Amino acid sequence: MANNKQMLVCSMCGNVDSPSTPVVKVFDGLNLCTDCIGFIDEARDTQLKVRKASEKKGKKEPALSIPKPKEINDFLNQYIIGQEEAKKYLSVAVYNHYKRINDQEKQDKDDDVDIEKSNIILVGPTGTGKTLLAKTIARLLDVPFTIVDATVLTEAGYVGEDIESLLTRLLQACDYDVEKAQKGIVFIDEIDKIARKSDNPSITRDVSGEGVQQGLLKLLEGSTVLVPPNGGRKHPEQKLIPVDTKNILFICGGAFDGIERKIASRLNTHMVGFGHDGKGMKKQRENLMRYVMPQDLKSFGLIPEIIGRLPVLTSLEPLDKEALLRILTEPKNAITRQYQKLFEMDGVKLIFDDSALNLIADKAIEYKLGARGLRSIVETIMVDAMYEIPSKKVKEFVVDADYVAKQLEKAHFEKTKIEG
Repeated sequence: MANNKQMLVCSMCGNVDSPSTPVVKVFDGLNLCTDCIGFIDEARDTQLKVRKASEKKGKKEPALSIPKPKEINDFLNQYIIGQEEAKKYLSVAVYNHYKRINDQEKQDKDDDVDIEKSNIILVGPTGTGKTLLAKTIARLLDVPFTIVDATVLTEAGYVGEDIESLLTRLLQACDYDVEKAQKGIVFIDEIDKIARKSDNPSITRDVSGEGVQQGLLKLLEGSTVLVPPNGGRKHPEQKLIPVDTKNILFICGGAFDGIERKIASRLNTHMVGFGHDGKGMKKQRENLMRYVMPQDLKSFGLIPEIIGRLPVLTSLEPLDKEALLRILTEPKNAITRQYQKLFEMDGVKLIFDDSALNLIADKAIEYKLGARGLRSIVETIMVDAMYEIPSKKVKEFVVDADYVAKQLEKAHFEKTKIEG
């Protein structure tokens, strides 16, 4: 009899109180099991989301404040050294894209002129600043931004990630606010890695090459794509979120290693004979990337349809010693400034001698690592100092060429270079 009094039954579903499904007495006459409480919480959250979305639709979205192209370029100059041509192209393309979004209402009324979006493709060697350009633009505009790697993408049904996972990352970057995501920027890195493997028909499918390019077409063009919020293949039961990509700016970047041969072949720079200027021709061959054209991308393995959806094509030049020296010291987040701040936290003044900076830049050029390699070199040089100095009573530490050479030799950098 006592057991019957203690037994609770859920007022909603009739579940009896048990260790697997506990029933809680809310107040006299209302008992709820944990399953029903979870269901009520989920229903409440869903209704709140719907209400917020309807309220948001009722309100007019404030126009994005877009700086002029010269202002965008001036902001980029604070973080990126050189690459003037690429910065100019990018500034104009981004300004026109978001100006188009702000003018969307007027554009809808006037059907005579339909402004299409201008996606961008950046071509240049590794470490020249392709990813940094896109990151800096997103920071200036304060819009959702995500970097995705094209190398992991495959056709649907194969091991790898679906094309739609690009937009999953964008949704996650803005906490699943679809309206905000639809005005974001997606940077697709390593776009050259999905080039068509061969012009010849093959028995095996090109599931991570041409197939991925064809899948990207609908995203780049601008269409409504059903996006799985947590990735498609691991959670097939989840509800898909419709995302319109017509106002999402896609910036693609790739090193396109070996495309210089395609450009040289088109320009016919391999001259034979006694009359030509050897030094001039060598310099021209070194800077062939600046002459890149859409037909070179087609020769490399991008399909014409995807090239047509990336109308803004610009190249980034290899960084010379002067540019690398400026990168080490001038930008707001320069590598040397970062280490100086780290040492300053321990009350130590860190000084980089000019001879040390020159040697670091020479090594970056020698190893062909670009700007990205500067950090790995400086980290190798500074690791011993960062280990020892916090324990010592030192007020000032100077890094000179001798110290740099000694640390690089200690880290077997020369050995690594010869073997690699």
